[in-house]
Parts: sequence; structure tokens; C-alpha cells
Amino acid sequence: MKKFINDVEQVENEMVEGLVKAYPKYLRKLDDSHVLVRKEAKKNKVALVSGGGSGHEPAHAGFVGYGMLDAAVPGAVFTSPTPDAVYDAIKEVATDEGVLLIIKNYTGDVMNFEMAGEMAEGEGIRVAQVITQDDVAVEDSTWTVGRRGIAGTIFVHKIAGAKAETGASLEEVQKTAQKVCDNVRSMGVAIAPCTVPANGKPGFELAEDEMEIGIGIHGEPGTHREKVAPVNEIVDHLLEKIMADLDYSGSEVAVMINSSGATPLMELYIIMNHVADVLAEKNVKIYDSYVGEYMTSIEMAGFSISLLKLDDETKELLSAKADTPALKVF
Repeated sequence: MKKFINDVEQVENEMVEGLVKAYPKYLRKLDDSHVLVRKEAKKNKVALVSGGGSGHEPAHAGFVGYGMLDAAVPGAVFTSPTPDAVYDAIKEVATDEGVLLIIKNYTGDVMNFEMAGEMAEGEGIRVAQVITQDDVAVEDSTWTVGRRGIAGTIFVHKIAGAKAETGASLEEVQKTAQKVCDNVRSMGVAIAPCTVPANGKPGFELAEDEMEIGIGIHGEPGTHREKVAPVNEIVDHLLEKIMADLDYSGSEVAVMINSSGATPLMELYIIMNHVADVLAEKNVKIYDSYVGEYMTSIEMAGFSISLLKLDDETKELLSAKADTPALKVF
């Protein structure tokens, strides 16, 4: 294993410390914890808490700031954060208006976030939640009952965060977040694996000419393996699966082309080039697009496509101000 690290046991600690030192105007770390919260605490508005295993950077701490999350709770690499850590985050950012938990659909995440929510409710904090399940590739995969939550989760952070900034109630913010969950679909592919530092070896193997279609963000198996093809053919397959699952015809969408960590912008723009052409052919109008690293899998070579079907409310909220380390809208 070759990585730019010091000590395998200190990867998460040093990463979190580095995040705070890189973005001190945005982030503050709780004492004796990896929990990261907004430097300027929100007041009298619904607070948003999300998180999951480390290794997906910039998710989730990179989206802490105005117009998005109030706290991010990282676990160890590809490992759910503990209920106590999530509970600490909820307590730290909770306002009288309540807290919305945004949870990706992995068994550990759902169990631990829900347990923390119940603990917080026992302390008189109002808590609601949504669970993101945007991956159309497989059902009941490794670590999951039902569909996995992947990069489309970032759209939930953005739109629910903007809704909260308007002063909407907890019920209203949850309803809007759920609408995003219901209208976003994603699917990914990989051509090379990643290595979890504590394991010291790749999480799976692919032959030089192979790719995994429908792979999960932790390297979970997808639908099948096949020979690497020209990227337009890969895009066609992913879009076919996504658009067969939700009727996008005649709608406006937000597009996310997300790198799994090792796929460069040059290749992401080639992907975006064909995505835009296919959507135009299908009478689907792109309202906004996001191309880059949003939810990675350490250094996995791969990408995912997310399509979010928009209405007037979600278009307005998607365009609303956000100021975070990883996403800024002005």
C-alpha cells in the first residue's frame, strides 16, 4: 500500500484536524470528538445533521456551512459513526426549531442515526429524518436493506439546507428533503478499486480490461462486470437504468457527474458532454450541473451520474446561497 499518510491508526484524526485548519472560518471540531459543526451557529432555524464513514470526502464535512449542513459526523473509513457521536452533534447544533437528520441508506448509518435521534428526543429535542436511497443499481446490497444512498444525497443537503435558511418549520424542511429523495436517481461504475488504509490492500479486484457496473461507494458489488467500453456506451447504460426508474420526460433536471476519487476532470467533462447530448435528445432540460468530486470512495477510479427532477420550489432552493468549503452558490 502506498499512501501519503503517517500512521494508519491516525488517518481519521489527522484528516479531521486538517479540515479544521484548512477551513477555520467554516468549521469547528467538538472536543474529544471527530464531529464538525458550523463555526457560526445557526439560530432560530432548523438545523441539519448528516454523516457517515470517512473516505467520501468532501462528503460530509465539506458541506458544513451556510445553506447546507450544520454538523457532519464522520466515522472511521467506510464505517458508520457511533450513536454517541451523532447524539453529540445533534445536541451541539439543535435549536428550538428542531433538527433534521439526513441519513444514507446503510444499515449501520440508519440504526445509529435513529438511535441518536431517539436519545435526543428523550432530551426534549425535536428530531425528524429522511433516508436517501438514490442508487438504482441494486436492491439489498452489502450493508443495505433496500437501495443505497450515494452522491444524490448532496442534492438533499443543498435543497434542505436552503429550505431551513428560509425559516421553514421542521415538518416543512423534512417534506422538502423527502421530495428531493423521491426525485433523485443515481448509478455508478468503477474501473479500479480503492484501498482502505487499515486494510492495506484493495477492497476488490478488477482485471485490467474489466469494469464493475453499478458499484457502491464502499466497493460493494454492482449488477455485473464486463469489458471496459467507450465511455459514451457506459453513460448510455447508466442513463438507461436511471431514466427507466423515474419519468424525466419533459422535465428540468440538475445533473451531477461525481468522481469516485481518481477520475480526473478531463474524463468527467467527456462524460458530461454525452450526458447533455442524451438528455437533449430525450427532451430533458438541464437546469444546473455539478461536475467534480462530491462523494468519493477514497481513490477509486470511477464515477456516478445523478439526475434530480426539479420543480419550481427545488429549482429556487438549488440556486439559493450556499457557502461551504466544497460548494458555494452566490
